[in-house]
Amino acid sequence: MKDKKKAPFIENFDLTRWKEAPFLMAKGFLMGSADIVPGVSGGTMALITGIYDRLIFAIKSINTNAISYAFTLKLRLLFEQVHWKFFLLLGSGMVLAIIFFTRIVPLQIYMFTHPEIVYGLFFGLILGSIVLLIREIDSTGRSWKNTFPLLAGALFGYWVVNLVPGDTPETFWFVFLTGSVAISAMVLPGISGSYILLIFNKYDYILTQLSYLGTPDTAEGIINLIPFVTGMVIGIAAFSRILSWLLKNFRTITITVLIGFLLGSLYIIWPFQEREYYETISSVVTLEATDPVVEELLIYGTESNHPEYQRIGRVIERDPETQAVELVEIETVSRKVISSKPFNPWSANYRYLENVNKRGGMIGIMIGLMMIIGISYLRKKG
Repeated sequence: MKDKKKAPFIENFDLTRWKEAPFLMAKGFLMGSADIVPGVSGGTMALITGIYDRLIFAIKSINTNAISYAFTLKLRLLFEQVHWKFFLLLGSGMVLAIIFFTRIVPLQIYMFTHPEIVYGLFFGLILGSIVLLIREIDSTGRSWKNTFPLLAGALFGYWVVNLVPGDTPETFWFVFLTGSVAISAMVLPGISGSYILLIFNKYDYILTQLSYLGTPDTAEGIINLIPFVTGMVIGIAAFSRILSWLLKNFRTITITVLIGFLLGSLYIIWPFQEREYYETISSVVTLEATDPVVEELLIYGTESNHPEYQRIGRVIERDPETQAVELVEIETVSRKVISSKPFNPWSANYRYLENVNKRGGMIGIMIGLMMIIGISYLRKKG
C-alpha cells in the first residue's frame, strides 16, 4: 500500500530559494565533514538534516535531457532541468568543510591521534539523530508494522560494516561494479563509500591510480580509472531513480529502513575500537645525518600515530674510521585503517590500557548529542 504522505516538494522542479543559502550551506558543511570520516557517509547527514529527499531528486534531475542540453549549449533549458541552485549551495558547504577540516582543523589527522573524541562526536550525533528521526515519523509510521523495516535496515547495515575484505580481481567489470556500489553507498545513510572500497579490496588500488595523475604514469592511471568512473556515473543514475521511486510511493517505509541503516552503522563508529592499520612506504629520500629532519627524528623519535609519518630507514653510508652514520634513508609511511573491532574500555581486559582516551570518547558523545539541538533547528529550515 502506498504512503498517503507525499514528499514536501515537486520532484521535477528546483524549489530552492536563495534565502535558504545559509541553511543549505550549513547542511552541506555537515555532509562534507562526514565524508572525511571513514564509516560515516554524507548521506547520513543528508537524512538527519532533512534534505535526503531533495538530494535524491536533485541527483535524478541530471538525466539524458540535461546532458543533451549541456552538449548543445541550451543553457536556459539546462538550468530549468537541473536543480543547480540546490547543488551550488550544498556543494559550497561541502567544499568549505573539506577545506576547513583538512587545512585549518586537520580532522584526518585527529582521527588517528584522537580517534575517541572524533568518533565519539559522530556516534553521539547519529545516536541522537536516530531518536529525532523516529519521533518525527507520523503516528502510522511508528506502528508495529514498521518494526520489521527498521530491524531489516539495522541488520543489513550491521552486516555491511562487518564484511571482511577479500581478494578480488582488477578486471574491467569488477572495477566497474566497485564504482557502482561505492557511489550508491555514499548516498545511503550509515554506509560509507570508502568502506565499500575496503570491502571490495579496491581502496588502495583506486588511490594508487589517482596518485598516477600528474606523473609519467598519468595515461595508465586514467585508463584504469575509466571503468571505476563509468560505474560511478551509471550507479548513481540508476540508484537515484530507484530511491526516488521508493520515496514517492513508500516514503515512510523507505525512511524507516534508512533509519535502520543508521542504527546498524553505530557499531563501526563506536569510539572505542581495536583498529588494524595497513602501512605502505610512499616515498624514500636519502639525507645526511646532519639534516634537521634526521636530527629531529633522532631526538624526538617517530610519531607513528599519524596518517603519515617519517622514520629512519636503512643506513646508506658510515664514516670509515669512526663508523658514524653519514647518510640515511628517510621513509615516509602512510597508514590506513583496514579493520576495527569495538570493545568496552571499562571491562577488565581493557581497563588499564593507557592509550584509550575514555574521558575524551564520552565527551565526544555528549557533544554529539547536544548538537541535536542545532540539527533539529536545521531540519526545519529547508
